[in-house]
Amino acid sequence: MASWEEPGAIGMSDGEFRMLGELLRTYCGLHFGEESRYVLEKRLLRRIEALELGSFSAYHYLLRHDDRELSQTVDELVTNETYFFRERNQLRALFEEILPELRDRHPGAPLALWSAGCSSGEEPYSIVMLAMEAGLEPGRDIRVYASDISRSMLHRARRGLYREASFRQTEDALRDKYFLQKDGIWRISDDVKKHVDFIHLNLVDRSKIALLGAMDVTLCRNVIIYFGIDTKRRVIETFADKLRPGGYLLLGHSESLINLSSAFELRHLKHDLVYRKPAPGDSPYDPWHAAAAAAVARADREGER
Repeated sequence: MASWEEPGAIGMSDGEFRMLGELLRTYCGLHFGEESRYVLEKRLLRRIEALELGSFSAYHYLLRHDDRELSQTVDELVTNETYFFRERNQLRALFEEILPELRDRHPGAPLALWSAGCSSGEEPYSIVMLAMEAGLEPGRDIRVYASDISRSMLHRARRGLYREASFRQTEDALRDKYFLQKDGIWRISDDVKKHVDFIHLNLVDRSKIALLGAMDVTLCRNVIIYFGIDTKRRVIETFADKLRPGGYLLLGHSESLINLSSAFELRHLKHDLVYRKPAPGDSPYDPWHAAAAAAVARADREGER
């Protein structure tokens, strides 16, 4: 039952819904349409009742003046569901096709990979482990950067402690090789942990993102689904600005750049579909070869399911 139907419950007015939605959109790009109004109301109500504020307007005032509370609110509103080696075929494409191409393009230089929206760290740590398995030396061959808007998620990522749910796609041999287990908690090896640089970063804060160096690959998987259309366009534009020519952008399988950006071309690799920033002197893209590769990628994804 919705809270406005419960006797004595605090309800959110249309005006409060608009004010809170605008505040969250401006701060971090989160978008709440009418269809997600109940979710917003229900989750914010917990904090309003815990703080004994009495209304959504009072909570809006608090959020405008308390950055710590605003950060905690974002944590409450965003689903941080992830696990090691998520979307395996995309990771196969990264290590079997993308990185070899980029290493040929930039021989002798470490490649910069950015996990944008890293949550509790499973994605960037997966990249380091796969690099080691592929015979690459993190720090020399690749450098891995990871960012998130949630300070609590970054704290968990830096600790590197995980429970069973994080290993739903992890072979026992890899877990035994790179983790130590005690009392049901798995601690990631320092040899992996030391190769990820974590940073607190808001993807709509272009001034802070400008301080980052150029990237060769950006992974932003299952993040922009939370943004409104205008914010999506700005964030994708930021990614395009930070990528070197010939660099790659990897999104979640449910995400697309259709109607968002013309700065990338869709590449049909053997294992997956990815986006690439064109480079000067690129050969013309072969649509017949792309179609054949796409068919193989689709078959692989069906097999993965």
